[in-house]
Amino acid sequence: MDRPQLPLNALRAFEAAARHLNLTRAAIELCVTQAALSHQIRGLEERLGVTLFRRVPRGLVLTDEGASLVPVLTRAFDGMSDALDIAVSGAFHETVNLGVVGSFATEWLMPRLPDFRARHPSVDLRIHTNNNRVDIAGEGLDLAIRFGSGSWHATEATPLMPAPMTVLCSPAWAARLASTDELARAPLLRSYRAAEWEHWFSAQGMTCPPLRGPVFDNSLAIAEMAARGHGVGLLPLVLFRDWVAMGRLAQPFAEQVNAGSYWLTRLHSNPETAGQRAFRDWLVETAR
Repeated sequence: MDRPQLPLNALRAFEAAARHLNLTRAAIELCVTQAALSHQIRGLEERLGVTLFRRVPRGLVLTDEGASLVPVLTRAFDGMSDALDIAVSGAFHETVNLGVVGSFATEWLMPRLPDFRARHPSVDLRIHTNNNRVDIAGEGLDLAIRFGSGSWHATEATPLMPAPMTVLCSPAWAARLASTDELARAPLLRSYRAAEWEHWFSAQGMTCPPLRGPVFDNSLAIAEMAARGHGVGLLPLVLFRDWVAMGRLAQPFAEQVNAGSYWLTRLHSNPETAGQRAFRDWLVETAR
C-alpha cells in the first residue's frame, strides 16, 4: 500500500502545536490564523487515519500516536535547519539535544559550558534537565547525561565520573554530629532512591533508622534543604564541593559509599554525528 503524501505545512503545524499544546500560540509562531492551523492538523489526521490530539479545556493533549510522531519531526526539522544553515553560511553547524540530570547540569556542566562553546562554536546545545528519568527516543534527545550503573537497554554509555555519596549538612548541624552514631537522631533527608541511606549505614556496620519526612526527586533540592539547616543529606560530593568551600555545606564525616556514576548515553540505533562526537570528546576530557 502506498504511503500517504504528507504536506510539509501540515507537519510543521502539528509540530508547533505539539510544542505549545496550544493552537493560538502555535498559530502566532507560524504567522497563520488559528482556523488555518486547525484545518492543517485535521487534514494531517485524516491522511494518517489517526487522532493526534485530544482537545481539553486548557488546550491540547497528545495522543499516543501524536507523542510518537513528535520526536521524529523534531529531529527532521532540526536536521533541515542545520542543512540550510550550512547552505547559507558555507560552514558546518549542528544542533545537539541533550538531556541532563538537573543537579549535574547546574552544579557541574553549566559552569564549564563556555569552554565548550569557545572550542566548538558551530555546535548548538539544547539542554533539557530532568530528575534522572529520561526517555531519549520519546523526548527527541540525541544524548543524555544520567546517573546510575551504566546499564540501560539499547544504549551506549560512556563513563564520565564516579559520584560516591557522603553526608553533607549545614555547618551548624555538623557541629552537633560528633560521631556517626548521632546521625540516627538527625532528620535524614530522603531521595526517591530509597536504599541510599540504608546503603550508607550498612557500609558503616550500622542499622539504618526509620526514615520519615518528604521525599525529594533531585540532589539539588536536598542540598538546599540541608544548607538551610532542615536536615542532613546524602549527596555526591563531586557536585557540591563549591558549596562546602563556600561554607554553605559541611562534610562532618569522611566516609563515602559508591552508589553509581555519571554517564553520557545515546541510543545504539542513532548514528553518532560530528557534533555529538565533539561534545562527547570534550565532556570526557573535561570530566577527567
